Amino acid sequence: MRLSGSITALATPFTASGEIDLDAWHRLLALQLQGGTQAVVVAGSTGEAAALFDAEYDLLLRSAVEFVAGRIPVLAGTGLSNTAKTIELTRHVAALGADAALVVTPPYVRPTQAGLLAHYRAIADDDALPIVLYNVPGRTGGDLLPETVGALAGHRRIVGIKEAVADPQRMSDLLAFKSDDFAVLSGDDPTACRAILAGADGIISVGSNVLPAAFRRLADLARGGRRGEAEGWDARLRPVYDFLALEPNPIPVKALLAAQGIGHGLRLPLQPLSAIHHEAARQSAALVVELEHLCRDTLAA
Repeated sequence: MRLSGSITALATPFTASGEIDLDAWHRLLALQLQGGTQAVVVAGSTGEAAALFDAEYDLLLRSAVEFVAGRIPVLAGTGLSNTAKTIELTRHVAALGADAALVVTPPYVRPTQAGLLAHYRAIADDDALPIVLYNVPGRTGGDLLPETVGALAGHRRIVGIKEAVADPQRMSDLLAFKSDDFAVLSGDDPTACRAILAGADGIISVGSNVLPAAFRRLADLARGGRRGEAEGWDARLRPVYDFLALEPNPIPVKALLAAQGIGHGLRLPLQPLSAIHHEAARQSAALVVELEHLCRDTLAA
């Protein structure tokens, strides 16, 4: 598997009563396919994986696999705080039809680098699915350092990393391990353009939930080395990046999805977007519509 371009970490739409909104889920998947998204992640942190019951997780993944029908890869979030449970879940999602597993560093337990190395090798050695490493220290409390990534990158079942540390030096260090068999992907929307221009293969994005065509355009421009156009387009997306950072993910992006009629909120302990940000949400929703129309018109031309 070779992952690249614009990949969406899907949010999970709920009904007004708090159940999984399967119709909205299908509309979100259709939006991604229409916008040119090149892979999707089900039940990552943006998908509120920790708030999902097992049957809901299975429903989302199974329906995504059926809906996408092989047109793009479907990744499933399987990273847990226990290695054996992560292996078990990765086997389970393989049986449900996932193409790869996105495996975040074990949350809360804060293993050493030696522990992370053993953890990921055990999951990959089990051979259930291709594995994408996922490093997001702000959420997990642990940091998968570049030297550990380098020790893992040669494993035949470890096919890439989603790196959410925004420091350009971190991305530079990771790009040394990029190969035909190991993709380096940005996990940070505001710095993705810079990362891809530096050589990263693409992005696993939050904003592409509502801006799939816009993020596909950004990835294409940056991967094509069209620096001026890529940076200009990135500047047009900057107000959306700023809005998405106003409160913890996925609160802002779900406000924008709700403005499109996709879903009705979050699960506790997450709360809806604070009233103080409602005007910013209105402005961002309008900009999303404008940018997506512009991308689609350009594609049609």
